[in-house]
Amino acid sequence: MAERSIGGASRYRGSAMPFADRVQHGARLTPFDPRIPIDLGSREFSDHQYDWYRFLLEHAPACRGKLSVLRVNLVARYDDCRTVLTDPRFLRNRGRAAGKGASPLPFPLPKSIAALARSMIIEDDPEHRRLRNLVSKAFTPRAIGRLSHRVEELSHELLDGLEKRGASFDLLEDYARPIPERVIAEMMGLPDGDTDRFHASMHVLSKGLSGWSIARTLLWDLRAARRTVNELIERKRAEPGDDILSQLIHAEEAGDRLTHDETLSLVFLLIIAGFETTLHLITNGVRTLLEHPAELARLHAEPELWDSGVEEIVRHRGPIHATKPVYPSEDVTFHGVTFERGTPTLPLLAAANHDPAVFEEPDRFDVARSPNRHLGFGFGAHFCLGAQLARMETRVALRNLFERAPELRLAVKPEELRIQRLPGWHRHESLPVVLG
Repeated sequence: MAERSIGGASRYRGSAMPFADRVQHGARLTPFDPRIPIDLGSREFSDHQYDWYRFLLEHAPACRGKLSVLRVNLVARYDDCRTVLTDPRFLRNRGRAAGKGASPLPFPLPKSIAALARSMIIEDDPEHRRLRNLVSKAFTPRAIGRLSHRVEELSHELLDGLEKRGASFDLLEDYARPIPERVIAEMMGLPDGDTDRFHASMHVLSKGLSGWSIARTLLWDLRAARRTVNELIERKRAEPGDDILSQLIHAEEAGDRLTHDETLSLVFLLIIAGFETTLHLITNGVRTLLEHPAELARLHAEPELWDSGVEEIVRHRGPIHATKPVYPSEDVTFHGVTFERGTPTLPLLAAANHDPAVFEEPDRFDVARSPNRHLGFGFGAHFCLGAQLARMETRVALRNLFERAPELRLAVKPEELRIQRLPGWHRHESLPVVLG
């Protein structure tokens, strides 16, 4: 593997901070010591993610980090992230990488919820390829196209209601959340009477898997969510409809079908990946466009740029900043830092998407950027299966919002907005706006 000396490549000069030994946040200085892991869950890191990424790109492209009590390896540069995402030495299945069995989970879970945690995103080929081939049959262009009409309707229904209110509102909760929430419910073919229970399950998965609430979530809430999804799967198995869940249940590849537990885990994966990614991509997109009025004006003047504009939002301020951990199956060295076999490794996708070796003026937001080979949806075998759905929902939601509310503005100062302390994500706690 080609080594690049830390801070020695001229293409990184000027892209990071003007000093190599510390990160500056206004008047506050945080010493950087490569022997001390960077706390990805700290308020300081979450509030200044992109400052840290610029620093890491130039001065510490491979280093140590921590997620709560878990120590992890970090890579920041684009080429290194692609290596971690494609090199067969890096596995998603922790047990196989460490030579300690076939379980991908770092600790045992109660049997009643273990199936929810095991999915294709923490498996490797051939098992990953088998599951992905089956699941992809439900994400056809026809299925996505049919949903696009519904997203248009949902967007306008929500905007009608918000215009009648005529006051400030939380864009995250009142506009960005209901669109993917209802889309996922319709993908599941959910009867109207079951929406409240299903939305409660989505709430558990989106807000209950971090912080002090995780114990209650694992021991209580997930069991209730599992019962809800179990009932839905059994109903669709007996009475299939024209929905993606029915297609998943009955999808077949060379005589192979998903087991009940595999279907169950995929439903939960759809909720987390399909719902959470889109919700925060829409929210991030609104803030980004409001902070770049010239680029927003360009989209108004050239609406054909909306597709590339969404891609630039994913690159510039995408919600996913790191993948699920991968594990080296042997010792691997990046820039003089050795990642030992079986140790969790995170490619920092958001840092890679601002790598000046790949993106010209990486901190500039450009809705017509081309080429734009960002890693916002991952790369390689685990590239996000729902990327097209997320792109479509975001494009429709943003275009309709800004066409109908050209005077939209933030209801608070930008510095008052808070980013959630959730490692690997860039998620706003809220986004108060005024329609104008």
